[in-house]
Amino acid sequence: MSLKSMVIVLAVILCATTVKGFPMFKGGRCLCIGRGVKAVKVADIEKVSIIYPTNNCDKTEVIITLKAHKGQRCLNSKSKQANVIIKLKE
Repeated sequence: MSLKSMVIVLAVILCATTVKGFPMFKGGRCLCIGRGVKAVKVADIEKVSIIYPTNNCDKTEVIITLKAHKGQRCLNSKSKQANVIIKLKE
């Protein structure tokens, strides 16, 4: 093996190990896309999930599961309703 090809192989290995440490997504992998809704009717709430900041997502997420299989909604974590829910869950 020539010196030139050896240098190229070492450069590729060095680049591969360096790139492996970089995050793929800068913003993380949050479940809620966008800000979310400001409020949800209390009568429609079946379940509340609060997901605190992690390495994957740097924001607190409040996910509301609605009754009658109407799906889930992300609640804006800065809204009044979300602040009340977070305080009640603590």
